[in-house]
Order: sequence, then C-alpha cells, then structure tokens
Amino acid sequence: MRKIFTHDLEQLQDNLVRMAEATSQAMTKAAESLRTANLQLAEQVIDADDRIDELDRQLNEQGIALLALQAPVSRDLRQVISALRLSGTIERMGDLAQHVAFVARGRFPDQVVGGAAHELLVQMADEAVRVAADVVELVRGADLDKARELEEKDHILDDLHLRTFETVLDDSIELSRQEIVDVILIGRYLERFGDHGVSAAHRINYLVTGTTTDAISDGEPGQAGATDEQTGGL
Repeated sequence: MRKIFTHDLEQLQDNLVRMAEATSQAMTKAAESLRTANLQLAEQVIDADDRIDELDRQLNEQGIALLALQAPVSRDLRQVISALRLSGTIERMGDLAQHVAFVARGRFPDQVVGGAAHELLVQMADEAVRVAADVVELVRGADLDKARELEEKDHILDDLHLRTFETVLDDSIELSRQEIVDVILIGRYLERFGDHGVSAAHRINYLVTGTTTDAISDGEPGQAGATDEQTGGL
C-alpha cells in the first residue's frame, strides 16, 4: 500500500513540475512576443493555456483522490495540500502569461507601445521570466534558500510596476489612450505574476517547515505563523 501511495505522490509531483515548466515556457514566449511583436509566439502562449488548465485539473483530481483514499498525515499530508495549492497558483501564472500574449496579439503587426514605455514593459517581462524559472526550481527542489531569494527580489517587479504609472503620467511621453490602457494592464499582469511567484515560495515554505507565515522562515518547523486569512492563504 505504501508503494502505491509513494508512486501516486511522485505522479503528483511530476504533474506539478510539468505545470511549472509549461508556465515558464509560456511567460518566456509571451515576453518575446511583447518584445518583438511576434504573432506566432503570442498564439502559442494562448493555445498552451489549455494544456496548463488540463494539468491543473488532473493534479486536483489526483490530490483529492489521495486525500480521500489514503488519508495521509504529517509531511505526506503537507505535500498533497501544498501541491493542490501550488497548482492553483501556477495555473493563475499561466493565465497572466496568456493575458500578456492576448495584448501582444491584439496590437500585431505593431508593438504594444514604443519608446521608453516599451523598454519598461520588456524589462518587466524579462523579470517575470526570471520569476517563472525560479518557480520551476522551487517545485523541483523545495529549496528554502531559493524561496527566500524569490521573495526578496519581489520588490524589483513592484518598483517597475510603479514606474508604469509614472510613465503614463509623464507629459513628455506621448501615448495614445490605447497605449496608456495597454501599459497599465500589462504592468498589472506582470506585477501579479511576481506576486504569485512569492505565493509559490510561501507554499514551499509551508511544505518544508509546516508553518504558515507572511515571510519565508529559516526552516525551523513548529514555529507559530499567521493564518491563511492574514496572509491571503498559502
């Protein structure tokens, strides 16, 4: 019975890694479609979201079956719960990559915006690509050092997001109404992508330590933490 349970847990983990990898690929392509107005890449991202959604559905079915049939406890229980919650987080990251691709496709054959605003959005997209790659590493290795690093770098996207507002309010930068909307929307999509990366880091912290906190712990299990309601959930 334990062998079956272990095998099912490994399948759960494999699907989670596949989801993270697919989302990372989606954001990489979305960033490039934004950079170069590449219609083919944008459409690939849009189409690939169905696969991410399907992996999310499969993983949820697997996790619920494990909870119902195996009644896991201790770390095994945390692993199943963490996988279910991580799945939802990664699925939403895939949605955000798709949103970026939708905007890029909608402005083809032109770029979404030019000049300094374009450079800023591309910088944000590149940072989101880095976040996505870090999440893949997190899911594969449950490394608390990587989780802390991801959380500590969240300010980069936050700061860039603030600059999108400064950009659209700068009278020296000429933007159409559509360009203003696009800059604000894409900036928000990419900032939220980074937030979900931090959420993934918190969920890995829960898996490793068993604590629920609004910051990554030093890996000591049993510490008291905030509730899901206080932190926005794991």
